[in-house]
Amino acid sequence: MSDAVESGGRLGAYLRARRGLVTPESVGLPGGGTRRVPGLRREEVALLAGISADYYLRLERGRDTRPSPQVLDALARVLGLDDVERDYLQGLAKGPARPRRRPRRTEHVPPRLHALLATIGLPAFVEGRAFDVLAANRWATALSPRLRPGENRLRSLLLDPEERAFHQDWESATAAFVAAFRGTVGDDIDDPRTVELVGELAVASGRFRELWARQDVRVLEGGEARLNHPVVGVLLLHRDKLPVDGVLLVVYYPEPGSPSAERLALLGSSTADGARIV
Repeated sequence: MSDAVESGGRLGAYLRARRGLVTPESVGLPGGGTRRVPGLRREEVALLAGISADYYLRLERGRDTRPSPQVLDALARVLGLDDVERDYLQGLAKGPARPRRRPRRTEHVPPRLHALLATIGLPAFVEGRAFDVLAANRWATALSPRLRPGENRLRSLLLDPEERAFHQDWESATAAFVAAFRGTVGDDIDDPRTVELVGELAVASGRFRELWARQDVRVLEGGEARLNHPVVGVLLLHRDKLPVDGVLLVVYYPEPGSPSAERLALLGSSTADGARIV
């Protein structure tokens, strides 16, 4: 299959998914009546974007794979895309940036990150682009045994019952993680690790299938986590993600002087002494 056809298929799939999430009322069209599919009709998107219905149909069916920036901007406006989603749409229209059928890439943790994990005194770990945990300190594994090397955060979040109980905001957490995974992958969905993980989760998780079909795209740079630890109780923690040499350093930390800071300190004191990397 040529890059042009492949790109058109992905672009069309994205347009269809996002069109299905836009209500007529949200774009100033009358609602009600009988609609065979949720969201906007193709001709409504075309009308609002200022293009012909036939041209938009060609876009969705992959018959036109190189729409102009002006058309993409108009479609992004109609579909209510934010800056991250707009960039993703433009990337799909450009087509794959890398050759297909590459071997699995190997991700390495820089030695200085191992040293940092050993001394930071906060739950911290290193993850790869597919949310694989590559290294973690004892604080992180005390926070959650799923934060250890060899685990995949997306798989754990979607498939592990303990992880669902651990995240008080599991519904929003899963939505954010799947959208961030798509944003990280971009048009590189032929990467062997991506194919493996998407295939596994599509079979095992209805929640993943639902979210993956939406084609939401987000950047999961940080934020707040509301966690329910089985020993110390509820923890409200900040989460920061810092890129270092192709991997991400993730650090959880509480507000100083907060009840969560006291509980996290209690959790840290209950772990084995030393700064062993697990």
